[in-house]
Amino acid sequence: MEILFSDKDIAVCIKPQGLDSEKDVPNTLSEILGGDFYTVHRLDKNVGGVMVYARNSKAAAKLSLAIQNGEMIKEYVAMVHGTPPESGVMEDFLFKDSSKNKVFVVKRERKGVKKAKLEYDIIKAGETSLIHIRLHTGRSHQIRVQFASRGFPLLGDRKYGGKDEHASPMLFSSKITFPHHGKILTFEASPEWAN
Repeated sequence: MEILFSDKDIAVCIKPQGLDSEKDVPNTLSEILGGDFYTVHRLDKNVGGVMVYARNSKAAAKLSLAIQNGEMIKEYVAMVHGTPPESGVMEDFLFKDSSKNKVFVVKRERKGVKKAKLEYDIIKAGETSLIHIRLHTGRSHQIRVQFASRGFPLLGDRKYGGKDEHASPMLFSSKITFPHHGKILTFEASPEWAN
């Protein structure tokens, strides 16, 4: 696992696909760097990309506050079927069915329903399109379900309608920006398929 940055309070790494972001990644970081690691945000097991972990409870509280205040900016790249409109904002109400581990777009707010918002623009359009996404909310499966609900499922995302040969969703956490010790830090990485 590639580590992009570490100090006494945080570690930034590129989570490989297939590792659980709440169990496997902290354990791996602990093996490499020593000490404890606290998860402050998540990525689906079958999605890779840039993540930040806290190394103590104080740092975890600061990062969690940055997320709450909208000071942590998370950006992604994805490959979708078809060509969505050139750029835009997607706002939906999402409901997670925990028994099926599946998320649905619903019409109105009710118990268990959360608002979801993202902005996107197209990097490369075609039969399949490369999309840049900025999340405003961090909901479970948000990017996958919001694009699928509009007829643009992610390549490799069989759970949400992707019908192709890819084994997992073509989604990658490509950039993360957050405050740390009075500075704004940004870390970036790119999957092979997005270059």
